[in-house]
Amino acid sequence: MERLSSFGSAASRLSVSQKVVDEEAENHEFVSVAGDIGARALQGGRKSTESGGFRLSIDHIKPENGSVYKLQEEYELQQPDNNFIVNPQEQFPTLVATNNKVHSEDIKQVQEPNKKLPKILNYVSCLIHLAVFGILGVLTRYLLQKLFGPGGVGLTSDHTILYLDLPSNMIGSFFMGWFGIVFKEDISRVSEHLTLALTTGYVGSLTTFSGWNQKMLELSVAGHWILSLLGFLIGMFLVAFSIIFGVETAKGFKWLLKRLNKRHENDTSISKVNWKVDSFLRRSVVTIVLLVILALLWGVSIGLETNEFKNGGGEAQLWLACMVGPLGVWLRWFLASLNEIGIGGEFLNWLPFGTLFANVSASCIMAALATLKKSMNTTNCDTVITGVQFGLLGCLSTVSIFAAEFNAMRESKHPWRAYAYVMVTICISFSFGILLYNIPISR
Repeated sequence: MERLSSFGSAASRLSVSQKVVDEEAENHEFVSVAGDIGARALQGGRKSTESGGFRLSIDHIKPENGSVYKLQEEYELQQPDNNFIVNPQEQFPTLVATNNKVHSEDIKQVQEPNKKLPKILNYVSCLIHLAVFGILGVLTRYLLQKLFGPGGVGLTSDHTILYLDLPSNMIGSFFMGWFGIVFKEDISRVSEHLTLALTTGYVGSLTTFSGWNQKMLELSVAGHWILSLLGFLIGMFLVAFSIIFGVETAKGFKWLLKRLNKRHENDTSISKVNWKVDSFLRRSVVTIVLLVILALLWGVSIGLETNEFKNGGGEAQLWLACMVGPLGVWLRWFLASLNEIGIGGEFLNWLPFGTLFANVSASCIMAALATLKKSMNTTNCDTVITGVQFGLLGCLSTVSIFAAEFNAMRESKHPWRAYAYVMVTICISFSFGILLYNIPISR
């Protein structure tokens, strides 16, 4: 009896311990999905989907209607809301009707094997998607600065808590609620690369943490410590509200689309259109088209930069930023692999170190370059450094993904982690920035 009792208590402790570990893993995976996936997904870190992309392991997926996927003893994977059962051990899964109804599209998807791009071409395709949409993000950020800045509406400036990049950070966080949270799965059904391009590429480059940190740093150095503190507090509040507002409006729009689809579900002319980029030919065509667009964007940027470089000014800085911006996007994408693996054991495993390192490193380099620019004080140096700051470092750091991770932590079982994450990011970036910005440089 004593042995049975001790065995039962040990089993109970093991069960509780396993439950805690599972909860921690689930929370970490939840936050990881909210942010960047990173290049590690292409290395088999995630399960391959029918679209040729990568998704979470089935153990961590929770459908919207609250149902749960069950792993049967026969190693069959049954989804209650679907019309069939898939055996994951088969190379070509078989369909077994669960409600006497199997759609022809489902049969076609199983009968026709999916031809994926080779691994190296898949990497190249991802890099091209990120580069094109990253440049578009840089251009949009520049236009928003001009629109809301001193030359436009006059809402933002370098000398107030409403810094120049605040509108782009708010709009980017709003878009992240749409494309990175609510409609992420729907876009992934069309193309995983499109999801990556919209979230990591465009929205991630539209927003910038290093620019925000630098403006608050300059306010504090000028003696406006209260304004600097309020700039971080109000800026974080506006960004957090923007992503919440984006999620809520996207949910409303998605509900409206479902209602419209129910009314037009008998319209076969629309339902027969297949928008999936799920074949080798389609993926190759999309990649080639984007490669041509990237070549045009880089060619135009190089040509205009050559003409404007001697004169300096905002346009010369913009075209240089478009040239180097993709490098920042690529670096952030590769660093995002750290978000998935976790570093620091159980105590710090919840921190998205990829995003943290990208934001902190970009902020530190930006502060160091600002010190160099202040010391050199020449037109050419100002053009090069400002272009690198706006393009490379602006794309390396991000607020939209930072806000998405904050929102995911806030809605998890440990909401305190969200505020700890914000404090760690801001304090480290600001502290190192102050040290680097005040380093005397002898000419």
